[in-house]
Amino acid sequence: MKVSARNLLPGTVKNIVKGAVNCEVVVEVAPGVEVVSVITLSSVERLGLKPGSKVNAMVKASSVMLTVD
Repeated sequence: MKVSARNLLPGTVKNIVKGAVNCEVVVEVAPGVEVVSVITLSSVERLGLKPGSKVNAMVKASSVMLTVD
């Protein structure tokens, strides 16, 4: 699969919290570094996702905001 997004982070599914419609999928992209994605339950099922699955987290955003205290 070819995509235009440059921010493609390979990782491993660490946890999936299933809801009635959406799921929270936690992906470990480096030791101690996680990316969380909220996708539909049907997408989780269609992709066959489960803890240990190898995935790519694709990030496409026009802006990234940073804050400090």
